[in-house]
Amino acid sequence: MADILLIEDDVAIRTALSRGLRELGHAVSSSPTALDGLRLAVQDHPDLIVLDLGLPDLDGGELLRMLRAVSKVPVIVATARDGDAEMVPVLDAGADDYVVKPYSAAQLDARIRAVLRRAGESAPEPLQVGGLRVDPRARTAELDGTELELTPREFDVLHYLAARPGEVITKRQLLTEVWQLPYGGADKTVDVHLSWLRRKLGETASEPRYLHTVRGVGVKLVGPS
Repeated sequence: MADILLIEDDVAIRTALSRGLRELGHAVSSSPTALDGLRLAVQDHPDLIVLDLGLPDLDGGELLRMLRAVSKVPVIVATARDGDAEMVPVLDAGADDYVVKPYSAAQLDARIRAVLRRAGESAPEPLQVGGLRVDPRARTAELDGTELELTPREFDVLHYLAARPGEVITKRQLLTEVWQLPYGGADKTVDVHLSWLRRKLGETASEPRYLHTVRGVGVKLVGPS
């Protein structure tokens, strides 16, 4: 059982999900607004937050950024918005998963259990690839002794690749393993984050040092020769 905070303005959806999640064994509190949801998140310390984007007083994406400033609580964004323009910013802002309406309480429960399982896993030791050092415990990355300023999702991508040096990783693998989108997603999301990472690593796709594109297959991370 987990303590779930559901921030959703639609009464029918909020009621049905609350009832369904309670029947599956979770303790559920809920809020119809962003600011009240933020208050409950800070006050009650839930195990996980399910967050709608279309809230009446504040956009859910803005609320997510406010949450991330004060808490590392896992967040699943649950919304009717399914385009890259909506999906990429919230994943980059630190959402742990993204589900598109309509969905059932059972489907949401499966996502909740997966996110909480990942959150509870112990982080491995720092990884070293050439002059790149990735520390999953501190969630920091350094290049030649200088710390890189990475977003949460950029770090997740870099860590996944650094844990598999020299292995060609497909975009589908990254969407499945990093974004936890096994049932679909946009390759453009991966392309954007890889482009941002290259910029911060001081390289380009045409002149790579660490991130090497394997045309038609994927990308691999290797130390510079």
